[in-house]
Amino acid sequence: MDQTQDHRSVLVVYRPAAGRYTAQFRAVVDAAAGLGVRTVVLLPEGWEAPEAAELPRYHADLEDAASVRAAVGHIVAEHRIERIFPLFEGDVLPAARCRRDHGIPGLTPDEALNFRDKNVMHRRAEELGIRVARSVRPDTVGAVAEFAEEVGYPVVVKPYAGWACGDTYRVDDRGHLDAVWREMGDDRHEYRVEEFVSGAEYHVDALMQNGEIVFEQLSQYTYSVLEYADEPGGTISRKHGISEREQRILDLNAVVLRGFGMRTGVSHAEFFLRDDGEVVFGEAGARAGGGSIVPAVEAGRGINLAGEWCRLELDPSHRPAARLGPEIGTEYLGSDKYGRITGISTREDLMTLDSVLDADVWKSVGDVLAPPTRSNDVLGWYVCEGTDFEDVRARFKTVRDAFRVETERD
Repeated sequence: MDQTQDHRSVLVVYRPAAGRYTAQFRAVVDAAAGLGVRTVVLLPEGWEAPEAAELPRYHADLEDAASVRAAVGHIVAEHRIERIFPLFEGDVLPAARCRRDHGIPGLTPDEALNFRDKNVMHRRAEELGIRVARSVRPDTVGAVAEFAEEVGYPVVVKPYAGWACGDTYRVDDRGHLDAVWREMGDDRHEYRVEEFVSGAEYHVDALMQNGEIVFEQLSQYTYSVLEYADEPGGTISRKHGISEREQRILDLNAVVLRGFGMRTGVSHAEFFLRDDGEVVFGEAGARAGGGSIVPAVEAGRGINLAGEWCRLELDPSHRPAARLGPEIGTEYLGSDKYGRITGISTREDLMTLDSVLDADVWKSVGDVLAPPTRSNDVLGWYVCEGTDFEDVRARFKTVRDAFRVETERD
């Protein structure tokens, strides 16, 4: 037998182009190494990653399921792969198919679909007795218009397997619907239409082991996720003084995760809390939260979600040693300026500000700013702490006012 087959290994599907996943990748590598397990990396074709330079690396067209499965076939022939960790939403289902191909524990394709296909996940949530937004398939523009008249505008048009609000529209009237319909064109079979649910938006980031939740963090958005182009994206933890309604969100999150088939893993789920107290399920992903959620949880609770996921998979006795700490908030860094950057605040500038615990600036002088097309098309992020929700939100404004961007158009 090849010596590589003698060594316990895990496979990470890693997209280095999305810099926000670098810390997650390193956390998985470190966690595995701490347990004596080597990491093998599957990268997109044409990409290399300095942080993976010392690891066995393979490549595939990550947008092509057949290419991914063929590459994983080569990998498992050369390495004893015990688990597969997809960090990006779009890799969750292909990873599940590869697990099935090679008998690797973890989410199966049927279970992964509960976390990827919004048509499937909403139907499954209804079967579990959880309220979801009313929806309709966009078979014809007339069907959508009829649905909008029934539930009332606005309605939401979104890809059934999308992420980060890409190609997602809030449609406010029939004229807007006609314009969006033209943009969808003959791809309408890839979309779904939902009623717009008004209310406070929350997310729960959780870790499970053997069907039990071993860590959970409830957080509340400070903005509407659909309005990412108009306001900065912020989220603030809810650790202290949780209301009965907020506890209901945590209880329903446990029902969702178990009902969707997760045994051991990490999840990011979103819920709405209506003014009447009713909780409405939004969606759930079988991966760590995007953007700066992972560093915010790390700053506030002392654990890295991706690294803990790895430990829970490989060590049945492991339990996350999370602290409670103060309320923690994180906000994207944005700008209403476009064009080539001539000056921008640095991470070091932000770290000098009171209450800022961590930060990252993804843009630099010479980069070109364009209008955002997804909720994560931003300039970076920061994490800060405060005494409660309102205190953290006030600190957001202080940091936001201090962040400076200059472009050639100024």
